[in-house]
Amino acid sequence: MLAIRELHNRSFYEFLKFMWPAVSAEEYQSNWHIKLLCEELQKLAEEVAVQKSRIGNTKEAIQDMIINVPPGTSKTTIVMIMFPAWCWTRWYWMKFIGLSYSATLSLESAETCRDLIRSERYQSVYPDLSIKTDKDQKSNYKILKNFDKQEGRRGSTKIGGSRFSTSVGGSLTGFHAHIILVDDPINPQQAVSPTQLETTNRWMENTLPTRKIHKICSPMVMIMQRLHQNDPTGNQLEKKKGKVKHICLPGEIRNYKTEVSPPELSDMYVDDLLDPNRMGWGVLEGLEADLGQYGFAGQIGQKPTPPSGGMFKVGKFHIVDTLPQKHEVEGIVRYWDKAGTEAKPGSSTKGPAYTVGVKMMKLKSDKWLITNVVRGQWSSETREDKIKQCAETDGRDVEVGVEQEPGSGGKESAEGTVKNLAGYITHVDRPTGDKVYRADPYSVQVNHGNVMLLQADWNKAFIEEHRFFPFGNYKDQVDASAGAFSLLNRKKTARVW
Repeated sequence: MLAIRELHNRSFYEFLKFMWPAVSAEEYQSNWHIKLLCEELQKLAEEVAVQKSRIGNTKEAIQDMIINVPPGTSKTTIVMIMFPAWCWTRWYWMKFIGLSYSATLSLESAETCRDLIRSERYQSVYPDLSIKTDKDQKSNYKILKNFDKQEGRRGSTKIGGSRFSTSVGGSLTGFHAHIILVDDPINPQQAVSPTQLETTNRWMENTLPTRKIHKICSPMVMIMQRLHQNDPTGNQLEKKKGKVKHICLPGEIRNYKTEVSPPELSDMYVDDLLDPNRMGWGVLEGLEADLGQYGFAGQIGQKPTPPSGGMFKVGKFHIVDTLPQKHEVEGIVRYWDKAGTEAKPGSSTKGPAYTVGVKMMKLKSDKWLITNVVRGQWSSETREDKIKQCAETDGRDVEVGVEQEPGSGGKESAEGTVKNLAGYITHVDRPTGDKVYRADPYSVQVNHGNVMLLQADWNKAFIEEHRFFPFGNYKDQVDASAGAFSLLNRKKTARVW
């Protein structure tokens, strides 16, 4: 085991490969990015150890490190689980703080790291390291180091480093670290909220720096997928220009080569892919369908830029003149995007938004058919009459979705529609995020030719609104279509009134 210890002393990557079976039932799949991240983390830890011995004589601060990689690239295993466990084999005194957007995820990483240290595989190589029994919680545990452990001799034991785990926004009072580890400080749902983004960024700017043991040589390592232009990565890079080591590895570089950092790492890609075995082109195509254009650009391409026109390839709409057979249909909804202001006669201005009701079918062939669009600039009373008429015409087999606008007025309006539709299956939808983000998953299916339109007079206006979205005069038909698509495809049923 001495030879294995020496190999691990020289290489965090070799340690990771050796210990992999102790943390995962899946067979280890090698890829160049894993070795790269291990080497970068090793350099950082070695610099922390060297600088700690030179406190008072250090001239330059150790840079924080930001790593952007797609989900499914073993990022949590590398940074949050294996890295602290390896560091303690060389520097038993190191203290870590680990956090994520969710306390549950943060604690899960901490627990897996603790299980690794207790594992037979780890103990066979490092019997001198253990968890302090009276300081043994998932959220907070300490390392014990036994020196000169020999047969028949107990040796001396010293209290070593520690790991404290919390979530972004959680309490860190009284805890400090040589290295702070941050794994996905914000999730995709939070990233569409400007308030949540601002709260997260402010907490990371104001709280984390105060938790460093030595401000000049206690770095933060943040690993995440990009979710928004002003997510913690974007915010930190903007605020600390030139003072952060940035490693950015998009999942593919046919479309995102400019995001690679450092740029020379693009030479490591195979067939323009970061990881051909786990994230081939077929897998990426499926991810784009699941994530949408916006989500794919951020989480896979590491370029969270909203679509800037041409979001819908309207030539991909298929016009059909017959309805499918009943046995071919998986579900039908009519989704309403409501407006409450009546158009003024003779007005030459754009006028108020439209109330739109889109009737959409999901077919068992994994395609979608829009069979009817009702659209008008009506008063609230006329609008409710139109909604009731459509429900009576559609029949009780067609579920109704109603968007609830924010605020008490939106709630009252939605409740009024539900009462008006007594006897029909009605879902109240409370969407979050801006309209572009919400339309994203629907746009992917349009652009792949999976959305059909039943031939009718409404086709032209419907297609033209999609053509210019999100910069056209109106967005109501797109909003209603995206709402219908979401209601048909969500895994959990919306609240039924």
